[in-house]
Amino acid sequence: MASQCIFCKIALGVDEKTKLTYEDEEFVVFPDIRPATKHHYLICPKNHIRDPKLLTRENVPLVERMLAVAEKVLEQQGCSKESKNRRMGFHWPPFNVVQHLHLHVIVPATEMSWLSSLIYRPNSWWFATSDWLLEHLRNLPEPERTTYDIVPPPGASTG
Repeated sequence: MASQCIFCKIALGVDEKTKLTYEDEEFVVFPDIRPATKHHYLICPKNHIRDPKLLTRENVPLVERMLAVAEKVLEQQGCSKESKNRRMGFHWPPFNVVQHLHLHVIVPATEMSWLSSLIYRPNSWWFATSDWLLEHLRNLPEPERTTYDIVPPPGASTG
């Protein structure tokens, strides 16, 4: 946990003001403190990950699990399944206020104010949709595997 991270405190249950909408072993979900619409939730991993820019190809399953939680929460909240009226994504650094990975889930997107529509503008410099992020991560190069020589400890017999 980052000692001063508010989302880490929420995940640990230390922040008593925040009421969780959903929780499982990996994620917490709670309403945004400045909601763009009636249903504006933040999905946060309990483990501290600073921001989406640090994610790698290996984090695709994490993002997919975040989206699965989003679907579950929206269903529990009775929200429309119409995907065209949803906005799901991440603020891209340096435009993220809280330095803890979180997925914005906003429904119905058509009810956002002009300002919210700008703040959560899909695939702008400051807001990346979940679809864009997944595509971006999948297209990152495979991490280079380095082979290291195995060096026996000092004094060990070599043969």
